[in-house]
Amino acid sequence: MSEQVLVQVRVDKTLKEEVSEIYETLGMDLPTAIRMFFTRSKMVRGIPFETKLPDTVMTRTQEAAFRVFIEKMKAAEQSVQEQGYYSEEDVEKELAQI
Repeated sequence: MSEQVLVQVRVDKTLKEEVSEIYETLGMDLPTAIRMFFTRSKMVRGIPFETKLPDTVMTRTQEAAFRVFIEKMKAAEQSVQEQGYYSEEDVEKELAQI
């Protein structure tokens, strides 16, 4: 058997109690469940379940792109107000610059 090490993690007391009850129902204790998580992480070479941001959350890159988009929309609106129109050619030129 390989050398054993102690891993300590701080978690919310209620969370620990709730998941411990789930694992007990499955016939295992919390340390066994954690070892299973580690083993599966090693097998899949990552977190053993899907992790992603909700669709409603924007990354910093998306936020920056959105700000640029809003700025361009405001500039286009101002141009329309000043010129009285915005031609299709002007729109195509603006889109080509993005």
